[in-house]
Amino acid sequence: MAEQKVVFTLGDESRPVEISSGKIAKLANGSCVVRMGDTTVMVAVCSGDAKPGQDFFPLQVDYREKFSAAGKFPGGYGKREGRPTDKEILTCRVTDRPLRPLFPAGFFDEVQISALLLSADGVNEPDVLSILGASTALCLSDLPFQGPIGAVRVGKVDGKLVVNPTTEQMKVSTIDLIYAGLPDKVIMIEGEAEFCTEAELGEAMYLANEMVKIQCEAQNELARLMNVVKKEPTLHLVDEALVKALQDYCAPTIEAVCTIPGKNDRIVAMNELLASMREAIRPQFAEMEEEDFNRDTNTAFDDYFRTVTRRLILEKHYRQDGRGIFDIRPLSAEVAVLPVVHGSSLFSRGETQAMVIATLGNEKDSLMSDNITNGEGFTNKRFYLHYNFPNYSVGEVGRISGPGRREIGHGDLAERSVSKVVPKDFPYVVRCVSEIMGSNGSTSMASVCGATLALMDAGVPITAPVAGISCGLVTSEDGSQSLILTDILGAEDHFGDMDFKVCGTRDGITGFQLDLKLPGISIDLLCQAMQQNREARLQILDVIEACIPAPRAEVSPRAPQMLEIKINPDKIGALIGPGGKNIRAITEETGASIDIEDDGSVKIMASDKAHLDAAHERVLESTAEAEVGKIYRGKVVTVRDFGAFVEVLPGIEGLLHISELADYRVNQVTDICNEGDTITVKVIDIDNSGKIRLSRKAALKDM
Repeated sequence: MAEQKVVFTLGDESRPVEISSGKIAKLANGSCVVRMGDTTVMVAVCSGDAKPGQDFFPLQVDYREKFSAAGKFPGGYGKREGRPTDKEILTCRVTDRPLRPLFPAGFFDEVQISALLLSADGVNEPDVLSILGASTALCLSDLPFQGPIGAVRVGKVDGKLVVNPTTEQMKVSTIDLIYAGLPDKVIMIEGEAEFCTEAELGEAMYLANEMVKIQCEAQNELARLMNVVKKEPTLHLVDEALVKALQDYCAPTIEAVCTIPGKNDRIVAMNELLASMREAIRPQFAEMEEEDFNRDTNTAFDDYFRTVTRRLILEKHYRQDGRGIFDIRPLSAEVAVLPVVHGSSLFSRGETQAMVIATLGNEKDSLMSDNITNGEGFTNKRFYLHYNFPNYSVGEVGRISGPGRREIGHGDLAERSVSKVVPKDFPYVVRCVSEIMGSNGSTSMASVCGATLALMDAGVPITAPVAGISCGLVTSEDGSQSLILTDILGAEDHFGDMDFKVCGTRDGITGFQLDLKLPGISIDLLCQAMQQNREARLQILDVIEACIPAPRAEVSPRAPQMLEIKINPDKIGALIGPGGKNIRAITEETGASIDIEDDGSVKIMASDKAHLDAAHERVLESTAEAEVGKIYRGKVVTVRDFGAFVEVLPGIEGLLHISELADYRVNQVTDICNEGDTITVKVIDIDNSGKIRLSRKAALKDM
């Protein structure tokens, strides 16, 4: 079929969006190219049959950026892109999350979505184009996708909401909202804000929803032009007779198991009930293969446990740990829990624990990255947070490897949320590491709270404490009832419909993330959850401030000591010295690190005050200027018949004329000094050209 395309605008007539299909990647189940400005993303969808014994939907999303898209070469010796960057992984996640709920239950075919940035203009960000392209490619495929969805970014510039703002606009935007959903139903939001209110964020979502309607109409039109035909999917559903037998056996005891408070105790009881049920009903299904029987009973048991848990919440407002709907689990906060480190904390919420360590460093410790899409090249991040989720945090054994997509995503959410309160002019580079010690729901939010505590413990002058909390949702099968839960357990996340995380200070929101298992909810319901979340956030801030009411007055004595001074920019060369000789000597002799900016700003960092003072003195010596009437101890660098040249300050020499060597007649300069000698001299004149005249006899007279 010939290439087909649709073009539409989202409020800015100068930047239309174009979606085309039928020209490239024709062998995929579905493919398209999305273009906005000169930023172009290609998305292709392929599928394969479900693997034997599979009991889940294996959706895989991969987004890649190549330097060639921006007309650049990769850095380093190997001129080929390697493992995905954090930005690529985060784009994979926001592309995956709104698509996953829109496939039918029991559909286990392998589905792979590949998005490739073909062209980056440095003006239009490609992440929302990846989401839009993935939805379009699925709509154009024969897969049972229950879309389309739309996706936009909303910013707020000069008090006005802007749809898909440019990279320049985003630099001054107070909101960065990525929104994806069906018409009038939100499925996923992700982003950050400069202390916006719940009402402001709600307003941005309503605007995004109107843009989603335009995008969905365009995708439906393109599918019509491409004459898309959907195939009947194979759904792997559990036999109704097995479901009935399982439920009949478990019904008398499953409610008691659902209401066991402790996570580990509940899991043990669940496993015991599952095992006894299998043994009891196995004779009724003797013809089933063992592998099929175990898989189907696992699925049916999990569904039944989910149904009972949800019914208890909806009908009795009963939660597994006995809390009320709006209650937060027991909270505790500690600081200075570790020696040696610059700042540390342990934040606990029920069985969820995050130990966070803050480390202060210099400019060389900043996180440098080469951003392909923002048109600026290398960027330095001066505050960053790393999140680690080890197997022991859930009491399990497993493969130990580097950070996965989940860890990178959780760390990014916590980092964005906390970064808003770290002063831009704070002279230190700051790294926080969140080590999850126990996990039973919302470890990313515990990381936000723990990072706030650790920063204050380290003496970082944050502008306000930040806290985060998650709300969940349970809805009835017919959609007539819904209940928002504050501070969800891991099981409530697993069996519920929503995980809505919001972080912020007392003044406003700094970060947010929504995951849904439902194919969308109303924006009104999400706004209600935001208000519920805010009330819980204020309670947590009370606990944080009771632990440490404000940042420590000074940075930790364990942290490197730092001093920032200003020198004459013309003296930068003198400080550095020929080939870096002078600055290298200072750093080697004092152990300090020194960062020099073009405007003459000099940051000195050392392990303690003594080394800091030594480096500071050397910098002042290297950048000082000679003063008339001042006496110096200088080094004779050159001897001539008419006098000697003496270095009175690093890189600054003056002429000591033979007539100024002594108060008597000197026949030869070498009678008084030789090259390499140290001599006391006084500056008696500096002419308009900067030439310095020195006198030894005047210095001796004044001593």
